[in-house]
Amino acid sequence: MRLAFRQRILLVLICLGAAPTAVAILGWALTVRSTTPAAGALRAMEDVGASGRTLIQTLDSTRLSPPERRALTDHANKLNSALGQFQRVDTFGRYYYAGLGLVVLLVGAAFLYASVRLGGHLSRQLSRPIEELIGWTGHIRRMEALPPDLPRRGAPEFEALRTALRQMAQAIEQGRAREIEAERLRAFRETARRVAHEMRNPLTPIRLAVSQLSRSATPGQQEAIEVLVAESGRLEQLAREFTDFGRLPEGPAAPVDLAELLTGLARTSVPPTMRIRLALDPALPTLLGHYDPLRRAFGNIVRNAVEACDARGEIEVAARAEDGGVRVEIRDHGPGVPPELAGRLFDPYVTGKSGGTGLGLALARQTVEMHQGAIAVEPTPGGGATFVVRMRGR
Repeated sequence: MRLAFRQRILLVLICLGAAPTAVAILGWALTVRSTTPAAGALRAMEDVGASGRTLIQTLDSTRLSPPERRALTDHANKLNSALGQFQRVDTFGRYYYAGLGLVVLLVGAAFLYASVRLGGHLSRQLSRPIEELIGWTGHIRRMEALPPDLPRRGAPEFEALRTALRQMAQAIEQGRAREIEAERLRAFRETARRVAHEMRNPLTPIRLAVSQLSRSATPGQQEAIEVLVAESGRLEQLAREFTDFGRLPEGPAAPVDLAELLTGLARTSVPPTMRIRLALDPALPTLLGHYDPLRRAFGNIVRNAVEACDARGEIEVAARAEDGGVRVEIRDHGPGVPPELAGRLFDPYVTGKSGGTGLGLALARQTVEMHQGAIAVEPTPGGGATFVVRMRGR
């Protein structure tokens, strides 16, 4: 049975704490063994004392001279004193080493207990963040949201790792969203290209037939012919929009004078019933891109603003340098963007106008993003919508 990561860390830490304790106790035991008087030496001293007493008792002190008797008595006293001191030293040594052994064992047990507690604490400090981060990788793999970022205690390195992993998850999610959006746009472009092709095939003979009928039409038929001309023209415009949406810019990029482009659109795309106010920065940087797609994209935004205002009122077009690029704002004072379309305004086939195709703003976003730019819509103060386009300069 494989131990859990935390259990393995705890076992390693306990071993690191217990090993020095065991070595210390073993060293103490060997030292005590080498310094403690041996039991054989004690018995030998006792035998020497006993034989000395026997020798003294067997001597006939009456035959000894006074100096000899004093020497024998002094020797007997010294022998008894030496034996007594040796026994006291032996007794003290036994209690001393026994007490020392008990102290060493208690200190070793306390050290072992402290190492177990410290090992448990360190194992939790190490294993919990790692297990948490392993769980996060599972969330990322299953494309699930990460847990909320709560304040945690622990090593700052783990907090830095959490932050890096959270940033990586956000980058993966953004990349996945961009990939899905790019795939969706590719599908839309391919569908638009095929639809435009299928629409153009019958439109040409229809327009020719209508043209022939108009030459010999009676006054009663003329109204029906005008309806056919108008509707076929609308279908041709729709096919053109589908073609533009399904077509990518061709050829190399070239310098584009954005101020000249916006000035031209102001003259050609705004009806006489409306006022247009231009605020173009003279130091506007030149863009590197494709002129025709950019003109169509900005033209679609301006026409959307005109239609939102019913060709009345005022449109403001402003452009200025920003962060080495260009910021363009096209502001109208119409009803604004409906709340239900706020998040889908630039999606293909999404429109809030009757008869609209929903391709104009989608084409504008496609063109802007192909030029490494971004487009967004904001509410105009007082009512209306402001389209903001940011693009990089040369």
